[in-house]
Amino acid sequence: MVLDPEKIKKDFPILNRKIHGKPLVYLDNAATTQKPLAVIEAIHHYYLNENSNIHRGVHTLSEQATLAYEGAREKIRAFIGAKETSEIIFVRGATEGINLIAQTYGRKFIGSGDEIVISTLEHHSNIVPWQILCEQVGAKLRVIPINDKGELLIEDLKKIINAKTKLMGITHVSNALGTIVPLKEIIKIAHEQNIPVVVDGAQAIPHLKVNVQELDADFYLFSGHKVYGPTGIGVVYGKKNFLEIMPPYQGGGDMISSVTFEKTEYNILPFKFEAGTPHIAGAIGLGVALDYLKTLDLEKVALYENELLSYALEKSSEMADLQIIGQSVDRAGVISFNLAQLHAHDVGTVLDRHGIAIRAGHHCAMPLMKRLGLEATCRVSFAVYNTKEDVDSLFKALQKTLEVLG
Repeated sequence: MVLDPEKIKKDFPILNRKIHGKPLVYLDNAATTQKPLAVIEAIHHYYLNENSNIHRGVHTLSEQATLAYEGAREKIRAFIGAKETSEIIFVRGATEGINLIAQTYGRKFIGSGDEIVISTLEHHSNIVPWQILCEQVGAKLRVIPINDKGELLIEDLKKIINAKTKLMGITHVSNALGTIVPLKEIIKIAHEQNIPVVVDGAQAIPHLKVNVQELDADFYLFSGHKVYGPTGIGVVYGKKNFLEIMPPYQGGGDMISSVTFEKTEYNILPFKFEAGTPHIAGAIGLGVALDYLKTLDLEKVALYENELLSYALEKSSEMADLQIIGQSVDRAGVISFNLAQLHAHDVGTVLDRHGIAIRAGHHCAMPLMKRLGLEATCRVSFAVYNTKEDVDSLFKALQKTLEVLG
């Protein structure tokens, strides 16, 4: 059965909105996706019927909330192919997840003179935490370069890693260009040198079928709000052998098994890393979001989105004044472009008057923009509810933008 995007669109109430009197065309999904009614209703149901703190209560509401929360953890384990639920840690998002690893594994196992390898494609959240760690311990950051198409230079990676390399942080899909990195190959190269790999999967999870065991990723992180779930919730997957030797990230309730003024014993995994009252409704909502995606069939979603991407690229080739930024053969979900000599913010503002939401700026990837010789780009990013009609509306509005600003 082929996906019916018009039918899917009806599952997302916000897409019925009009912006400046025009039907909303939402093409800013790499920043955050919209939420299906099933997710909204699940969060509403929790607060209406089950609102209580988890793990610590013996009353009915607490038991129901705990079952729902831990049920969400199991859904996530199954969705990404992890071995055990103990390898699934709830955080606020991918950003907090990377900071967690930097300040636990990093502070314990990386020291003066050691090196951390990242890539030119990284989002700031996979750059700044490692810079902070390097400043704290005296380590050095090394960067894998890219070619003009926006693809990683794997041969250069092989030259960069050495006996001093203690960790690698790498994106799965570039949020600015949509480049899909050859992650399995990169992890294999790193593991041949006993280098653990932290993967930022925030942009991959909505578009690709991910199995962390097949990838052999040591850590894999993503945010709920980019995969049709709520904001303020995210996931750190970590191999159990790493998580067991890492110190806690924060101290407080629920991450302990016993406390005295002399000594604290920490809780078992994954609770050791989940101090305090978590975002219970967020975790439940994320579980439902992943359920929703599974009902659509992830392989069909990927196929449909690739067709939509190809259609948009074909349309872009018909506009002489439009320059596509990044020409990677393997890409997912994203097209970055510039229109004539117009500033990206001006283009985004005019498109908004036509009801079309895109992103304009450096996309939290300023080092990448510098490498490409740009200050900013316009970014269109797709989701399963987008249609060819959305793409047609975009290009009609771009033509009108040229007429207004050109």
